[in-house]
Amino acid sequence: MPTYTVTVATGSQWFAGTDDYIYITLVGTERCSERTLLDKALYNDFERGAVDSYDVRVGEDLGEIVLVKIEKKKYWMQDDWYCRYITVKTPKGDYVEFPCFRWLVDDKEVVLRDGQARLPQHDKTSLVKQHRQAELEMRRKNFRWREWQPGFPMSIDANRHKDLPRDIQFDSEKGVDFVLNYSKAIENLFVNQFMHMFQSSWNDFADFEKIFVRIKNTISEYVMQHWKEDFMFGYQFLNGCNPVVIEKCTKLPDKFPVTNEMVSVSLERELTLEQEIEAGNIYIVDYEVIDGIRPNCTDPCTLQYLAAPICLLYKNAQNKILPIAIQLGQTPGEHNPIYLPTDDQYDWLLAKIWVRSADFQHHQTITHLLRTHLITEMFAIAMFRNLPAVHPVYKLLIPHIRFTIAINTKAREQLICECGIFDKANATGGGGHVQLIQKAMKTLTFRSLCFPDMIKARGVDKQEELPTYFFRDDGLKVWEATKSFVSDVVHIYYTSDETMQGDEEIQAFIKDACSFGMQDFDYCEFPKSLKTREELTEYLTVVVFTASAGHAAVNFGQYDWCSWIPNAPSTMRRPPPNKKGLADVNLIIESLPDRGRSSWHLGAVWALSQYQENELYLGMYPDEHFIEKPVKAAMEKFRKQLAEISSTIKMRNEGKKLPYYNMSPDKIPNSVAV
Repeated sequence: MPTYTVTVATGSQWFAGTDDYIYITLVGTERCSERTLLDKALYNDFERGAVDSYDVRVGEDLGEIVLVKIEKKKYWMQDDWYCRYITVKTPKGDYVEFPCFRWLVDDKEVVLRDGQARLPQHDKTSLVKQHRQAELEMRRKNFRWREWQPGFPMSIDANRHKDLPRDIQFDSEKGVDFVLNYSKAIENLFVNQFMHMFQSSWNDFADFEKIFVRIKNTISEYVMQHWKEDFMFGYQFLNGCNPVVIEKCTKLPDKFPVTNEMVSVSLERELTLEQEIEAGNIYIVDYEVIDGIRPNCTDPCTLQYLAAPICLLYKNAQNKILPIAIQLGQTPGEHNPIYLPTDDQYDWLLAKIWVRSADFQHHQTITHLLRTHLITEMFAIAMFRNLPAVHPVYKLLIPHIRFTIAINTKAREQLICECGIFDKANATGGGGHVQLIQKAMKTLTFRSLCFPDMIKARGVDKQEELPTYFFRDDGLKVWEATKSFVSDVVHIYYTSDETMQGDEEIQAFIKDACSFGMQDFDYCEFPKSLKTREELTEYLTVVVFTASAGHAAVNFGQYDWCSWIPNAPSTMRRPPPNKKGLADVNLIIESLPDRGRSSWHLGAVWALSQYQENELYLGMYPDEHFIEKPVKAAMEKFRKQLAEISSTIKMRNEGKKLPYYNMSPDKIPNSVAV
């Protein structure tokens, strides 16, 4: 009797093994095998991390094995099982690989295709076409669009993490319990001693150091020591947590009437302000999007305030970026003065603190939450709904959306929901963060997600003009390496533009992302179809880069830049001053977050900056969704390019008091998972 040897690999994550019955059916081009129980007498099968082999005997040769059907049936109580892959050795000695990488829950049946990636037009038999269609139909039932808030990118239709399909849940939900993690962070940082004095102010700046002592690191200590200095203030627009708002100023806006007389003492080249603008030495940061946002009012005992400042920056002769003028509101006038470095030291310091607080709100809500978390989730849902597991683009993208829907669902459940953790410390809590995203969506276009375009649109693309803009330099290198890898994969499977145009699944993915994911908003300018392989390469590069480097650059530096609270206040408890001469140390301390909100803020930035256990970094693909040698060669080439970039960044950072490593590939996780 012909014998097929079946090898089954069980996952190594927690609870991956099972005691349930596992049955297999081999489906060939000629016939199917009998449904066979995989069981070895006196042997505990399917243990966590195990690789088990079994013989399946058949009456006649099955022909070419095209599908494998796995069924799990309850033994004693339901016991989920994670199957990594199955290989089948035929009687002729050939091996056929069937990637799985999914959970079998309840009495579930999974039908697997062999590991070779195929476009829909390359499937010829009705058997595999039907399997492909059935998989997508099931996916569309499990991955439904839902509008969490009006005007947002669409998200998954699930209220709680445990409502998600098992395959996209975290292995252990405890690891991403925001309440648990933040409380643990507060305890570990030794700041819980201040929680009973929740609404009381700190006494002075030195008082903040009492909660800072447990979380020092090289950068955060340097920030604590130098946060008042103008060079530190300006440097953060280039390489801090939110390095995406600085723009070259080509003309002063009418709403910001800075004159040459105001700033001439800050200019070093014996040029007027107008001449400095013309020479390309003036930059601007405008937080207009925050104007009109309702500040947090979830705690009626403590009023909280927001401002929408405008800041003018000057590149001096040493290529340092320095603030030279700040206006705290969008409407100029007597009660909205322009603050200058020549003003009283506390007036100037308080104005800078207000800018830093606005930058914190912009960073957390727009740069971080909207433009990485929510956008990646939107791409992920469109992918699951339109690309079967056999599709090469599914295989390409699946490592880069790992756990993203899960972390976002958990955030909606605990963090950014009504009365969630976000409300405890942030001035845009209590619904302001929703308003802010709704406004920011009006300027979120597809091109703004293309890293080189985003840099160029702000006029900060020239290395010689901003030689210390490491976020830009490192980001462009990672973008190009990622794009090269994506292009290699695209060209392996699409031999012509016509092949890509004829791929109905990829076109459906693109259309779904625009028409449903982005709700077909006129201003988003997402494509609804693609005509060339170059367009597809750029589109997929946006997805991979946003989920990996884009997120890492604005997430993992929070510990460094935001743990010293006066440098990144999550809220302000006094309104912005409406005239000069009011500020002193007491007003500044009374304006900064109280002890309780400082504690929640610290817990948040500490927890959000932690890497996951067993983190997978850019270029690491331990789950072999691809089996083709050309793709594996492309992966190896990608890894070498990334290693070279990491090495270059490490050399540049040597000896620097402020090293920049947030775009170093060895510190960029594959996906948005925290």
